Amino acid sequence: METVALDLGGLGRLGTALADATRRRILVELVRAPAHPGELAERLGLTRANVSNHLACLRGCGLVVVTPVGRRMRYELADPGLGLALAQLVALALPAAACDDHVGTRA
Repeated sequence: METVALDLGGLGRLGTALADATRRRILVELVRAPAHPGELAERLGLTRANVSNHLACLRGCGLVVVTPVGRRMRYELADPGLGLALAQLVALALPAAACDDHVGTRA
């Protein structure tokens, strides 16, 4: 079996980002195309403030980058491979575990 070096800090940042449903929805939108916060808010039915807060988290996690476009800011995935990685994660044949039932419990 091949040994793969994994960046545990990177996995932690990805976990933080994916732990929130709104951040997952924003990432899915950014997989489709770069967007401005106002556009994301409208598409997702959220406030701009809420989207901006989540984008700040995603940016802090290193998953998105921002580019000024005139007076507006455009967000996109930091690495195009992130979209492919997310698609591969979703495609994994994982059993339908009751993971949510165990959140906050100790073994």
